Amino acid sequence: MNQFTFTGREKMVLMFFMALGAICLAATYFVEPSTMTVMNHGHEETVPTYHMRFWSNFLQNVVFFLGMSFTAMFGYCAFITAYGGWFTGMKRLWEAYALWMGVGLVMMLVLIAGVWMHWHHLYHWNTDGIADINDPHYDEIIAGKAPFLNKYWYTFATIICVGVYVFITMRIRSLSIAEDSSQKGDYTFHNKMRNWMAAFLPFGAFTSAILIWQWMMSIDAHWYSTMYAWNVTSSFFVGLLSMTVLMLIYLKSRGYFVYVTENHMHDIGKYLFGFSVFWTYTWFSQYMLIWYSNNGEETIYFLTRRDQYPILFYGNIILNFALPFLILIRNSSKRKFGTIGLVAGITFFGHWFDMFYLIKPGSLINIAGSNDAATALGSVTGYALPGLLELGTFLGFTAMFVYFTFSKLTEASLAPANDPYIAESVTHHVI
Repeated sequence: MNQFTFTGREKMVLMFFMALGAICLAATYFVEPSTMTVMNHGHEETVPTYHMRFWSNFLQNVVFFLGMSFTAMFGYCAFITAYGGWFTGMKRLWEAYALWMGVGLVMMLVLIAGVWMHWHHLYHWNTDGIADINDPHYDEIIAGKAPFLNKYWYTFATIICVGVYVFITMRIRSLSIAEDSSQKGDYTFHNKMRNWMAAFLPFGAFTSAILIWQWMMSIDAHWYSTMYAWNVTSSFFVGLLSMTVLMLIYLKSRGYFVYVTENHMHDIGKYLFGFSVFWTYTWFSQYMLIWYSNNGEETIYFLTRRDQYPILFYGNIILNFALPFLILIRNSSKRKFGTIGLVAGITFFGHWFDMFYLIKPGSLINIAGSNDAATALGSVTGYALPGLLELGTFLGFTAMFVYFTFSKLTEASLAPANDPYIAESVTHHVI
């Protein structure tokens, strides 16, 4: 079957989980107390929470799924530009994923409005007067970064860069669908797609790092790492590969993508294995180099996470390196749908967990006002570990992403019959 049918039962199940996610996200806004009492320099202080649990959950999920959709388009462009024929048979899936960036941009506008209206305090650099030497809130380190860490950069970089991603994605998608109606051997549409892809790759590679610094790394505004964007992007890509495996297994069980075989799954498994190792390389290198330099301004980032959030710190390595490495190191594991599906489920959750690890400790510090005060708070629900509300929100966003994907799959044939590489994809074989 080459035309996908989105069944009423699937819609009902996904809508149930979307509603569950919305309820859980809303609950985090009301469940968290409006203030917290912290010990700061030996004195008790009452500090406002600014509904940080709600906003940090929203940011975590929006960025995770937006990042996956970006890497779907980036990987799609890289494969086609490099004449990768094996991927052609499932390209409609990544086209659908990539189109989610439009939804992600709308959600980012909510966060942008929050920056301007001070609805949230995810970013310490957005405090009024923090770059003014005469203001009591003055912070010398953040003042030095103020030309980049400000609401104008945050706003216009997000809107312009993601807007360009969405525009190019929609252009490539329209050409891809138009190609289905072209004559056999007519490469006009394919060549136009390749031109757009060649433009997207360098632009996306450069600007995505800027967005990651703004959206995520600047939560810990005193800290920086030159490897941070590499680490986060590889996390997005592994999440994308995991979602692809799970989606293909499900769709094949319904009779779709019959031409996607264990050979294609083997190649996806190799990418899943390889980029899990690459993620670990960037994670360890970042940690090791900062630990070795023993610069207090930088080491505090990892010291806080290792000592105060050990389950997040070590759990990250177990979920995203140890388990996929040990299971997928055998070639046969990559060809067994049950085994690779298990790994995909672990790593999909694992890299969402990685986003939690990256965002939540810094969010709690921004509430408390210092590392010491945040430490004194202990295991605060929703910050030290994902709570039930965080897991429910994750399920809701996942359901919304899948619902959107299924809707887009109905708009075009699953088999791009006139793609010049479709025959190569159908006959793809891995030794």
